[in-house]
Amino acid sequence: MHSSEQPIIELMCTDVLEHCFCPRFTYFEHVLAVPEHQEKRFKVMKGREIHSKVTSVNRGYLRKKVGCIARSFNVHLSTPDGLIGVLDEVLTLNDGTMAPLDYKFAECPRRVHETHVVQAAFYGRLVETAFRVEVPRAFVVYTRSKNKLVEIPLGVEQKDKLERAIQEIRETLTSGRIPERGASKSACRDCCYRNICDRGLE
Repeated sequence: MHSSEQPIIELMCTDVLEHCFCPRFTYFEHVLAVPEHQEKRFKVMKGREIHSKVTSVNRGYLRKKVGCIARSFNVHLSTPDGLIGVLDEVLTLNDGTMAPLDYKFAECPRRVHETHVVQAAFYGRLVETAFRVEVPRAFVVYTRSKNKLVEIPLGVEQKDKLERAIQEIRETLTSGRIPERGASKSACRDCCYRNICDRGLE
């Protein structure tokens, strides 16, 4: 018996972030299966150390700051449509909502980076789907700014941007067509695919 349904395409948060960096990243990595061959960066190497110290933002502080009444750590979540991820923390708040909390080995920027917003929306979608609860915000802890806690609103704009990125990724994977280049040519300097992309060769 053959099913006419399309197979579920599993996507991790890194897939969406790479797509936001440049849509062609999705094409080179997943359609052509060209490996990244990127060396581990210092920030990545610090990941395990940071995640082993997630309780450094203590329960009393979170309760006072955001009304947290419960915390879950290292939470593995997925959605029926194929989104999967491991969240540093999931907070239950006293207003009946929930929120993902992520740790960044970075200083707190003047304005939250767009990739951090997209990641927050991705994790928020996982929490919303898994627990069937409203997730109107997410939190990021910047460990190099004395564990500064920053709230990221998750409204219609942020959620719609995430959905568009997910649909664009799935279109590239199912069609096999190379997408348009990213808007920022300056990002090409740090791209591991610049030697095989026509923009990188300009």
